[in-house]
Amino acid sequence: DLNLLAVTVLTSMNEAQLRSLKVNNTPEAQVLHLADITLKAGIQGLVCSSLELAPLRTRFGSQPIIVTPGIRPAGSAADEQKRIMTPAAAAKAGSSYIVVGRPILKADDPAAATHAIQAELT
Repeated sequence: DLNLLAVTVLTSMNEAQLRSLKVNNTPEAQVLHLADITLKAGIQGLVCSSLELAPLRTRFGSQPIIVTPGIRPAGSAADEQKRIMTPAAAAKAGSSYIVVGRPILKADDPAAATHAIQAELT
């Protein structure tokens, strides 16, 4: 089965960057606005910051798939990410799938970093 996902507001963006694009909403309000449009159009899920999980789950329930990039294990560098959460916190908040990139790719032992994240989630 194929599922279509819509990207809402990038995890590397904050309110000031939205304003520079002439978007006058907060990141959360913009994510909810875009979610309304895309889910009504039949899209199966969303890509958004984990910080928007609670309001999305409150409004739309458990049905939409929600993928959350910008996930950072405790103690990891945020890099350019502005809206982040730990793997366990994102899972608890209702993320369907988490995306962890650089904390694994830049680790001295990527396999150990992956196992540590998996252990945190179980």
